[in-house]
Amino acid sequence: MVSYPFTNLVGSKFRPAVVLYDTNLDFTACFITTQIEKKETSDILVVANESNGLKMDSLIRTSKIATIDKHLAKGLLGKLNELEIQQLNTQLKKLLHL
Repeated sequence: MVSYPFTNLVGSKFRPAVVLYDTNLDFTACFITTQIEKKETSDILVVANESNGLKMDSLIRTSKIATIDKHLAKGLLGKLNELEIQQLNTQLKKLLHL
């Protein structure tokens, strides 16, 4: 869980995130939302389960990437399974034209 900034930078919201890259001082992540009715083509649906620690089915917003100070993180909820990681990698490659 992390305090994730709004895209207009007027505030932030505490939410789960998927860590993409981690350093000693900060990490780069995509945020996760439960607003599945607002799914965009770049989002990945994740079904809530014990392994990922989510309480509700959610979307990984691959288009919402931010680098955040580690002090803003408040623990680990869980981990994605192999299929979800593959979907995330595929979607990020598409999004970033890699």
